[in-house]
Amino acid sequence: MFETALYIVPTPIGNLDDITIRAVKTLETVDFIACEDTRHTGILLKLLNISGKKLISYHDHNEIQKAEEIAKIISEGKSVALVSDAGTPLISDPGYRLVQKAIESGCKIISLPGATAFVPAIAASGLAVHGFSFFGFIPQKKGRKTFLENTKNSLLTSVFYESPHRLPRLLKEIKEIFDDDRKIVIAKEISKIHETYVRTTTQRALEDFEKLSEFKGEFVILIDGKNQK
Repeated sequence: MFETALYIVPTPIGNLDDITIRAVKTLETVDFIACEDTRHTGILLKLLNISGKKLISYHDHNEIQKAEEIAKIISEGKSVALVSDAGTPLISDPGYRLVQKAIESGCKIISLPGATAFVPAIAASGLAVHGFSFFGFIPQKKGRKTFLENTKNSLLTSVFYESPHRLPRLLKEIKEIFDDDRKIVIAKEISKIHETYVRTTTQRALEDFEKLSEFKGEFVILIDGKNQK
């Protein structure tokens, strides 16, 4: 019998083979699947030959209301898997309100290991990663300059996400703020066909980025910590 709980289930970020056997078994067995986009998750389930699942739409715009509903479902003895469109839920994706509510309601939380973009990017970056700070998507307006100034002064490698249409602006700001020529890595489309790493410096990053043939997909940005050797 499958345990009554909220299961946090990572899904592929590119290559379908990245999904774990445990994740597939969990999706096959749970009573409900809470997902950002039911159509997107429906396609994934079809690729995995999983049918007949009850899907609950759970996203940024309804998470407060849905968190209570889902916690109630679990409290009544049902099992629910939480998935995002790609990668690990809660990592720059909705989910923390649901986990909070489930904990408050006395529900068990079972988090599965699995795909997420920044971990393989860190491993392949060539930067010092004995310690690092991950920030998700950086502020777009308020606090943006302060964030970049703090990143400049951090002794740890800084890791964050950025979308392709905003990346040129970010790299221009980094060039202006980072007066030292720090190592930076731009990781593109992790686990996809066009996975690419641009290993450069904070002063040359914008120029090197503009040489890329395609700007599709999300990017992982990694900046070496201050005084790293």
